[in-house]
Amino acid sequence: MKVNIILFNALTQLDLTGPFEVLARVPAVQVELVGKSLEPVRSDRGLTLVPTTTIANAPPCDLLVVPGGPGTDDAILDAEWVSFTRRQAKSAKYIFGICTGSLLLGAAGLLKGRRSTCHWQAIDFLPAFGAIVTRERMCVDGNIFTAGGVTSGIDMALKVVAMLKGDEAAKQIQLQIEYDPKPPFPGGTPLTSEPAIVEKCLAATQARRALRASAVGHAALRMPA
Repeated sequence: MKVNIILFNALTQLDLTGPFEVLARVPAVQVELVGKSLEPVRSDRGLTLVPTTTIANAPPCDLLVVPGGPGTDDAILDAEWVSFTRRQAKSAKYIFGICTGSLLLGAAGLLKGRRSTCHWQAIDFLPAFGAIVTRERMCVDGNIFTAGGVTSGIDMALKVVAMLKGDEAAKQIQLQIEYDPKPPFPGGTPLTSEPAIVEKCLAATQARRALRASAVGHAALRMPA
């Protein structure tokens, strides 16, 4: 089984490395990190990741994984990334978007009429791409898997493994990585966090939201019919 994970500049590394940790543990699975070139790519927080193949050389895959992050705002306006995502999705058996990676799926025309989710600060942009919004942490619509915020990529990757290889395989990987999260504080969603914390988070990301709104507007106009 072949898995291609898109690797663009300024992505959120856990969107990629969380699912990678799960999927790379599945026997007989080959995971490729697809960059525009083989040059190292910096995440939004400065972690350097190295592609294993390129857009030009990436083979068709069984599972296409699309992470998110601030770099999504550039990726949805990048004809190469949008075209690659659409092309790979045509032959992939399954498509997996994490966090704002759902926006790139949308820009590629893959979410029209499909139920999908996204990071809580970007979920309201999904209708611009014809998606049906759900605020579930994990959403499955046909062969499209979408997950909410950053850490949900681990949850959904385990769900993907269960659907592909059975519950026992997913449970074994969950134990191998000792995935049993118990956050030290209540919260983690806008509904469960203290209102003051939500407000501070929104205030800190106003500039990013304005950039994203503009990018989504332009990407929606370019979306394939």
